[in-house]
Amino acid sequence: MATRPKVSESGKKLFVGPRFRRIRQQLGLSQTQIAEGLGMSPSYINLIERNQRPVTAQLLLRLAETYDLDLRDLATADEDRFFAELNEIFSDPLFRQIDLPKQELRDLAELAPGVTHALQRLYAAYVEARRGETMVAAQIADRAGSAPFEANPIERVRDLIEANRNYFPDIEQAAEALRDEIDVTSQDLFAALGTRLREKHSATVRIMPVDVMRETLRRWDRHRRQILISELVDQPGRVFQLAFQLGIAEQGPLLDAVANRAALDDTSRRLYRITLANYFAAAVMMPYQPFHAAAEGLGYDVHVLGQRFNASFEQVCHRLTTLQRPSARGVPFFMLRVDNAGNVSKRFSSGTFPFSKFGGTCPLWHVHSTFDTPDRLLRQIVELPDGSKYFSIAQMVRRPVAPHPQPQPRFAIGLGCELRHASRLVYAGGFDLDNSQGTPIGVNCRLCEREDCSQRAEPPLTRSLILDENTRRLSSFSFSNAREL
Repeated sequence: MATRPKVSESGKKLFVGPRFRRIRQQLGLSQTQIAEGLGMSPSYINLIERNQRPVTAQLLLRLAETYDLDLRDLATADEDRFFAELNEIFSDPLFRQIDLPKQELRDLAELAPGVTHALQRLYAAYVEARRGETMVAAQIADRAGSAPFEANPIERVRDLIEANRNYFPDIEQAAEALRDEIDVTSQDLFAALGTRLREKHSATVRIMPVDVMRETLRRWDRHRRQILISELVDQPGRVFQLAFQLGIAEQGPLLDAVANRAALDDTSRRLYRITLANYFAAAVMMPYQPFHAAAEGLGYDVHVLGQRFNASFEQVCHRLTTLQRPSARGVPFFMLRVDNAGNVSKRFSSGTFPFSKFGGTCPLWHVHSTFDTPDRLLRQIVELPDGSKYFSIAQMVRRPVAPHPQPQPRFAIGLGCELRHASRLVYAGGFDLDNSQGTPIGVNCRLCEREDCSQRAEPPLTRSLILDENTRRLSSFSFSNAREL
């Protein structure tokens, strides 16, 4: 069962103002517009969002019916994520002298999510400045006319995806409409997309030899109206590239409309638009309704889903994180992609897993072990220091091959969910989900306070380092049990 918003003693009223406001903003509605839809006054909506008036059960039902929402949208998943972000930020030594109780951080995450987002952006800017990156930015800005500092575009786009829970209904509908119109199987999709591009957009598709496209996988030749795809790209990748190009050609206004809902600088906006076009391409390959039905029926078997929809392991895992349609929700998965050095190049979550924004991941998580077992899918139950448990699978994947002597690119894909959802997964067979211990992991070393970890790379920021030349412990670092203030 999903977590429910807290109910007052009467059992009929809830104070969920910030969450109500976030849902309204995600719907793209003003207070006046949503008031008209619910048959209320804008002033009363304003009071609700400021937590000065409760939300009654009747109003919740009206909200769900009017805007086709699932009441689980008012649950605490976002607050848990915001709290994890604040906890990471305020663990920095910069705040060592501030005695800030955890409950105050949780209150801030629940009552002022906008402030949480602002603090995250400010801290991200601070981290980049501390690394010396703003020196380059300042020189460029001085030559360009003192442009203001902007947060990392990749992080800005990731924040937007998380704010939307990695689900974009307008794009889903456009992708479903396209698949209904062309009406072909997944095995025939590449040919059908090529035909549509040729007939509607006078664009032809050419698979090019590697000596012509040595460093490029796809290129749109605007003058010759040709889509050039490298022979190194496998079949699922080729379908994806055609669907992406078709999204750019036919859904430009829609992509612009979604991107324009966020106040972004030019670089972040262009990146966001590309990300949305990628989302469209995946939704064309794996249309929501049939994909969701297949995932539920197959117990979320990633490999079989890949065969059925002619998609790669990574594409299927990514698509599984987007199944958040209110009327047909899937398991709220999180996903990440890492290389063998531990660098995180993708992370998506429709659940509550507390990804670190300013560090790597825990080496005890099996996602890092997949490079030693490249042909095996690894399963694991993990437990974070706060006691929360997650079930995850991981497998190494190979990206498009590289010609010799270039190194062959390899990544590990991790897919997981809260342990309470694991019974819905075919991979959970053989696990005692009710009595499992779980591998103790942390978000990353700088935030993990577990002692005697042989994999620890650095001491936690919240503890004082203890140096003793007469003792060598299992961990490379010893630290005090008392938090630093």
